[in-house]
Amino acid sequence: MANRTFPQNAAQALVLRLMTPRLLARLDARDRALYTRWRLDDAGTGLDRRVWTALTHLGGATAMIPAALLPLLVGGALDVVGSTAWWSVLLSHLIVQVMKRNLLRERPTERLDVDAHVAIPDKFSFPSGHSAGAMSVAFPYAVAFPQWALPLLVFAVAVGFSRVRLGVHYPGDVLAGQAIAIGSGLLVLALQ
Repeated sequence: MANRTFPQNAAQALVLRLMTPRLLARLDARDRALYTRWRLDDAGTGLDRRVWTALTHLGGATAMIPAALLPLLVGGALDVVGSTAWWSVLLSHLIVQVMKRNLLRERPTERLDVDAHVAIPDKFSFPSGHSAGAMSVAFPYAVAFPQWALPLLVFAVAVGFSRVRLGVHYPGDVLAGQAIAIGSGLLVLALQ
């Protein structure tokens, strides 16, 4: 009888061990170390800063919402993909905003007392909305048009990296935003 409950208890023990404050503290320290290494320093060139800024703005709502909605006007195959992207953007942003307002992780600029190289959209860092937005659009298009999958996904990953490079997010924020977007996209695709 004890053997039948062992896997459940072992799984519970593993989850508890993974969620210990010590593990979370190590993950946070690693996230801060990567942020410090990847963040554009204040001596960075103006061109470098302008390129990363342009890329980060391509992942914002003003670019991602039209990228999802404009194909709906074309119709045909793009109509279906645009609809998938639109629902993926909506779902992922809903999840991102709920998480941000409940987890309350301070941005690196607050916690590490550094300046960002772009405007900060809100007070909280986890997860990254820009990263979620870019991946929410790129992922459905990558699934629908496999020949364009690599450049689309590289673009979405680059938008996420730009958020770290410009000093507004930790790498973990970006990965979480991208994972939420992929999960949202998979859910929307499964429901179609």
